[in-house]
Amino acid sequence: MASTRRLNVRTLLLIIAEALLIFLAMVTAAYLRLGWSDAYFELNERYGFGKAALVTLFCLAAFYLYDLYDFVVMHDRRELVLRLVQALGLAWVALAIVMYLLPQLMIGRGVSLIALPLALMLMVGWRVAAHWLLGHPGVGEKVLIVGSGSSAVEVAREVLERRDAGYRVVGFVDSDPALVGQSLLNPRVIGLTDDLAAITRREGVNRIVVALGERRGQFPVRQLLDLSLSGDVAIEECASFYERLTGRVSLDMMRPSWLIFSSRARQARASAVIRAVFHRVTALAGALLSLPVALVTAALIKLDSPGPVLYSQERVGKNGRSFRVYKFRSMRTDAEKDGPVWASRSGDARTTRVGRVIRKIRVDEIPQFWNILRGEMNFVGPRPERPHFVKQLAEEIPFYEQRHLVPPGLTGWAQIKYPYGASVEDARQKLQYDLYYIKNQSLVLDAVILFETVKTILFGRGT
Repeated sequence: MASTRRLNVRTLLLIIAEALLIFLAMVTAAYLRLGWSDAYFELNERYGFGKAALVTLFCLAAFYLYDLYDFVVMHDRRELVLRLVQALGLAWVALAIVMYLLPQLMIGRGVSLIALPLALMLMVGWRVAAHWLLGHPGVGEKVLIVGSGSSAVEVAREVLERRDAGYRVVGFVDSDPALVGQSLLNPRVIGLTDDLAAITRREGVNRIVVALGERRGQFPVRQLLDLSLSGDVAIEECASFYERLTGRVSLDMMRPSWLIFSSRARQARASAVIRAVFHRVTALAGALLSLPVALVTAALIKLDSPGPVLYSQERVGKNGRSFRVYKFRSMRTDAEKDGPVWASRSGDARTTRVGRVIRKIRVDEIPQFWNILRGEMNFVGPRPERPHFVKQLAEEIPFYEQRHLVPPGLTGWAQIKYPYGASVEDARQKLQYDLYYIKNQSLVLDAVILFETVKTILFGRGT
């Protein structure tokens, strides 16, 4: 489960290494600026080590805000350096404010001027080295894919696009001799399923991913059983591997039986109560903290255009029950006189001037805290859709109605992973993330989604 939350061993080691490097930069800067004896006194007698630890925490928080623990960012070195500069700059500004308010935490200007470029050089050097190491073909689990169909190719493509995830595809095996030697993507078909054990030993395979479309008469039961019992190689269904790698459920790979047998265990009553309390308390805190913003927003809406401050829409909730969701009005009052329509990707002409702003910064969602407090929604869950679109999407997308097995949410896994939805295909993509959340929901995952949502709002990402 840790790997699916992106809080895996690789990320943890990255955080620990960077914490040590930033701490080292602060201590080194103190010795370079003050000299050995004065630096020793400052560090040991005037809480210098504690101040260095505080700087380290601020820097790590800024790195998180700038997505520097998303390994995709490291593929572009220019983007990496830019984000590191921005993150360190943000951390130093935040520290300056804290030190102004709490003078006892003050760090000398000379030490800061040395520590900042030193930390930047160490971070850039370390990240480039980590990128090279994680992307090296000799590093990571060697994966052999059993099958050559669309699911097999899709799994290989996702691994190739996530080289830093720690997997390397050594090739495919198939039952058709005519395919041996052919390149399906970048890896080739390197053998037949009858020779699976020998190929596994020859290539030093660590993990076998089974991606056979038609298994009748093709499934290498004996070979996989022997390899599984030997304990030398991990064997995994392609759907499960894909889910763990991408953080979403593949509708194309999924069979009803897989969803039935691999679904999450029934939550204990205590766990369900804890999550419900967490969502309500978070909504109450959000409502109280956002009250001044809500009052200003209501006044601006009234001044900007005629019509009510709030509007409500019918949405589909848990178990298909309908309820009315509340928002600040961001569109003209006659926006849907011709019936419901998908929002426009390039900007909705129906929005008012104030509406465009409050949508961008998500202020229009504030009244939904009331829906959460009433128990119609959770803070985290699949976004509730309108009955008109639910009927259409349920007819076109398999498993769509399964998203109504849990309460809808103000934010969700799909919103932070696939932030736009204005078509059937977008709804299909989001459903894959919603099903992942339904299978893996927990208080920890809810907290991760909330943090990511706050980060998205602060940086104005998504739609």
